[in-house]
Amino acid sequence: MKKSLYTKLVFVMLLLIVSLMAVVGAFLMNEIRSYYIDDFYEKMKTVFEDPGLAADLRSAADDSNAPLRMADVLRTHSSQLGIASGSRNYYILSGDTGKYLAGSDTESENLPATRNILTAVSGKEGTESDASATYMDLAIPFQGKTGSYIVYVKDNKSAVRQLSSVLFGIIAEALLIGLIITALLSMLLAKAMVTPIVNLTNAAARVAAGDFSSKPVSDAQDEIGVLTRTFDGMADQLEKTLDDLKKSEEMRKQFVANVSHELRTPITSIRSYAETLMDSDGLPKETEKQFLCVIMNESDRMTNIVADLLTLSKFDVGSIEFNYERFSFERSIQDIYSAMLLEAQKHGHEFTVDVPAPLPDIVGDRSRLEQVLINMVTNAVKYTPDGGKIELTVSSDGKTVSASVRDNGIGIPEEDVDKVFERFYRVEKARSRESGGTGLGLSIAKEIVTRHDGTLTLQSEKGKGTVITMTIPVEGPAHG
Repeated sequence: MKKSLYTKLVFVMLLLIVSLMAVVGAFLMNEIRSYYIDDFYEKMKTVFEDPGLAADLRSAADDSNAPLRMADVLRTHSSQLGIASGSRNYYILSGDTGKYLAGSDTESENLPATRNILTAVSGKEGTESDASATYMDLAIPFQGKTGSYIVYVKDNKSAVRQLSSVLFGIIAEALLIGLIITALLSMLLAKAMVTPIVNLTNAAARVAAGDFSSKPVSDAQDEIGVLTRTFDGMADQLEKTLDDLKKSEEMRKQFVANVSHELRTPITSIRSYAETLMDSDGLPKETEKQFLCVIMNESDRMTNIVADLLTLSKFDVGSIEFNYERFSFERSIQDIYSAMLLEAQKHGHEFTVDVPAPLPDIVGDRSRLEQVLINMVTNAVKYTPDGGKIELTVSSDGKTVSASVRDNGIGIPEEDVDKVFERFYRVEKARSRESGGTGLGLSIAKEIVTRHDGTLTLQSEKGKGTVITMTIPVEGPAHG
């Protein structure tokens, strides 16, 4: 049968008090017996070492009626000998045989020959104690003119037994009261200890079932309080992890849906134009060429989507490699400007660059950082109406370098600014596809900048333009 922790704690406390009282009781009983025995022999020693008593006994031993005279002497000292207690008597014995001659207890004429009596018969004082015996005795030999005698004092330990009995009763009463008090205190203590554990167990069961609404609260500074707060922290972390997993699952589903949609659109176009070419005879050469160009463009767009997806996948699994080296950031800015100037001029944009001197060389992956810069400028060219203005500005504070691309294009609604770095997110989907974008450029750019311990931020206002800024440390990423 299983016992609850509450029952076990109460049982242990009761067992503890019983064991403690038993040990204390046994110790007290033994100490009382030892004290009584020691007191007996100490008192007898003090009495018989009294010169007056010793002289009276020797004088009485010389009398013709020595046993009675000696008994009278002891009677006069009965209070000192403790005879009045009722458990102690004195005797005058024959020094040769140990036979009873006189004494305070006439009914004990047939005294057994104890070890101390035998010692006194041999002429020595018998003062040996025996804790296991049912009596205490003392035998002292005296030599008189009429013969040899033994003064024998014997205590039957009845006072010790009575005292032990009383003490046992006291201990039993104390044990009973102690058990009652201990039972009450142990139940309170067990309740105080078990209740938070039960609450913690119930909370763990609720958390295991997915219910994070009710958590145990404890301000206690003991181990259970620490355990409760640790559990709360674990539950909060678990809830956060589950929320992150749910969000990740939603993002995964959305990502799969976006990928499917992005790939389905060019596939549908390719299939439609291919079927038209197959089913239509005698199409003008110019029309066929136009259809084939559409098919090629859509194929290229699919290729770009797959390539960008592979790049992001490598970022996700951490398998993409970066080639960190020190290079001239100023030269890269000038190269980007030269490469994108013609594209900007095709749309009638005014494209300018502002590079302060001197600009420090930086540590990073040159080709990937230039990829980010090209993406920034390309987006500005795409989403700025023809005849717009695009500015590429560079700055440095000695520890970091920043490159900003500002345009006066169509801008981004405020509610969409925080979403532009999400994969496949487009503010104007139709226009993005017309411009050949995959919706993954800024996501890839963000990953590249993050790997350089940098930041990529965007500020925009619909209808007024956009500013996107890349900031990276001059000495490269800490992990590089």
